[in-house]
Amino acid sequence: MTRARPARFDRLTLVIAIAFGVVAIITAIVAFKVVGDLVRSWTMTPLDGVSINTQSTRVNPQGTPIAPNVPLQGSVGPTPQPWDGTSRVTVLVMGLDFRDWEAGDVPRTDTMILLTLDPLSKKAGMLTIPRDLWVNIPGYGNYKINQAYFFGALNKIPGGGPGLAVETVKKTIGVPINYYAQVDFSAFVDFINEIGGITLKVPAAIRVDPLGEHNTVYLEPGTQRVSGEVALAYARARYTEGGDFDRSKRQTQVIMAIFDEITRLNMLPTLISRAPVLYSKLSAGVKTNMTLDQVIQLALLAVKLQKTDIKQGVIGANETEPATSADGLAILIPKPDRIRIVRDEVFSTSPQVGPTAVSADMLALAKAEGAKISVRNGSSTTGLASKTAEYLRKQGLNVVEETNADRIYDTSTIILQSGKPYTQEYLRTLVSVPTARILNQYAADAKIDIILILGNDWARKNPMQ
Repeated sequence: MTRARPARFDRLTLVIAIAFGVVAIITAIVAFKVVGDLVRSWTMTPLDGVSINTQSTRVNPQGTPIAPNVPLQGSVGPTPQPWDGTSRVTVLVMGLDFRDWEAGDVPRTDTMILLTLDPLSKKAGMLTIPRDLWVNIPGYGNYKINQAYFFGALNKIPGGGPGLAVETVKKTIGVPINYYAQVDFSAFVDFINEIGGITLKVPAAIRVDPLGEHNTVYLEPGTQRVSGEVALAYARARYTEGGDFDRSKRQTQVIMAIFDEITRLNMLPTLISRAPVLYSKLSAGVKTNMTLDQVIQLALLAVKLQKTDIKQGVIGANETEPATSADGLAILIPKPDRIRIVRDEVFSTSPQVGPTAVSADMLALAKAEGAKISVRNGSSTTGLASKTAEYLRKQGLNVVEETNADRIYDTSTIILQSGKPYTQEYLRTLVSVPTARILNQYAADAKIDIILILGNDWARKNPMQ
């Protein structure tokens, strides 16, 4: 198959498919290890970079050894935020605008997706960020968010383009980001073709144009099997009623179709047989500050997910206001309150449940985290913060502040300023905080990890009475 030039892969937000591709490879390896004792006659083609024998040396497709604790590709990029393998992990996945490459310019990002996975609740989420979002880029002022990578790369700041892009998204969305992954889209079509295509349920008739001349395809409504070329064109199609926002939905649809494909029960033989080729294509097309072992660890977690465990969110028309910048550019002015709602729907992955007893195991995990907790009285009951703080200290939690909230709250609220999943879950269950009232307000220099605002609901019913 002739590989399309990367310069033509503009406006594509399918980068998360690469992560699912890694999941597919790891699935094949794990399954092979499980059935290996039963099928002794099988031999597995050596898989560069992912060794079945964890004691052997790992090498990339070029034959260079890969240590388990070094980034898979490239040393330019932000320093990774430590991940202990059990807390929530978030990855900023980026694709570059290859029209910039074609013109010989420093690239901008054309794609930004935040991928998050919470091992505690076994839930994941994807949040798509539009390239025209008008934000403050640290050190540069207000620009489209896709300019962050450009400024970082052009001025060779610490961390380069990925570093400034990660910092900008952290401040804009308000969540910690552990890692980044930058994808070369030239491997995307090949990857889908290697797994035999994907199945799409097309909601309405649409014309798509795969790369090349005179190959327009008309897709009718209904379920159909498509190749990598058509899947890419379907995701890239822009001339529909909803414009870019419709395209974001189609891109998410393609991502989930890939997930469906590689997790099919009868897909295992194909994954095993094609694993070396798949790994070669993927490893050549991804640059990340994740180590090989971290990718494997993340993939083994992700492969346990069901499709219903993956929440999808798009910062779209309801979360932005179209406008024109002073220099005549079409931009999207963010609506912070609405963006926060979408963000929290994607990132608040713990299931909402009614009042239940908190398990001893969860309390032990929360105590081990040592999260710094601020207890704030948002109820009409005087002294509730002090009383609750004392109760939590007796449970072994680290309450460092007790004070009044800024106003009266009917419903208790948790504000997260750093990743402390076990303390979050303990407090959420203890105080019966609804999922919608768990708010992410990440701050790199925060002196408090979790703010617990006590509402009138806690004043009316709590174990201290």
